[in-house]
Amino acid sequence: MARRTHFRKRRFNASNPLERVLILLVIAAMAGVSIGLGLPMFSPTVSKITGGYTATGDAADTLATLTVDDDPDSSGYDRDLFGFRETDDDGNGCDVREDVLARDLTDVVYTYPGGCQVQSGTLDDPYTGEMIQFVRGVDTSALVQIDHVVALANAWQSGARDWTTAERYRFGNDPYNLLPVDGAANQDKGSASAAYWLPTNGDYRCSYVARQIGVKAKYQLTVTSKEKDAMLAVLHSCPGQPVPES
Repeated sequence: MARRTHFRKRRFNASNPLERVLILLVIAAMAGVSIGLGLPMFSPTVSKITGGYTATGDAADTLATLTVDDDPDSSGYDRDLFGFRETDDDGNGCDVREDVLARDLTDVVYTYPGGCQVQSGTLDDPYTGEMIQFVRGVDTSALVQIDHVVALANAWQSGARDWTTAERYRFGNDPYNLLPVDGAANQDKGSASAAYWLPTNGDYRCSYVARQIGVKAKYQLTVTSKEKDAMLAVLHSCPGQPVPES
């Protein structure tokens, strides 16, 4: 009878010094690759070295002109100092909330023909990417809120604390700095700068940061180093990003 030959898969022998060295080298190489890929995400220093904070285009160029102030002063801030919804610059009988809703919603229906108060409409929310059906009402109006893209508190500590009342009212009611957005997303953002909050809708982040830069340039507001780095990190992914027209 023919003798059956068994073949076994050869395994590393941990007791063999040479094979132990080879195993350690493989592990070290894999760890090095993982660290090399992950560090730019967690280390600002590594991101700068690897070019993660480089950007091109109008938005990046405009950002470079903004003054950096890492000692912002928030003392004395009061939202009411900006007079939000207390003006009617276009004289149509409605405040800026109604004007912005009418500007950005589709399928708009007004409370009465020829009026300017929005009764209902559809919002393609830039912050979440979701479609929101807006219907005016005590329990429904807050589903769509008007966000100051550069938050009022951020503007205050970035230079607005030194403005006149008229200048603050102009800023607080400037449609260029106002967007109708998902109410929950607006609450989540609060007064955070780009260093601490960005829209969950990744496709809108470049436009969001570019608008913040445009607003800050228009009103000669400052940025912090962290805020500037966060903006550059976003703009790095969209070369040539323009600043929206005001």
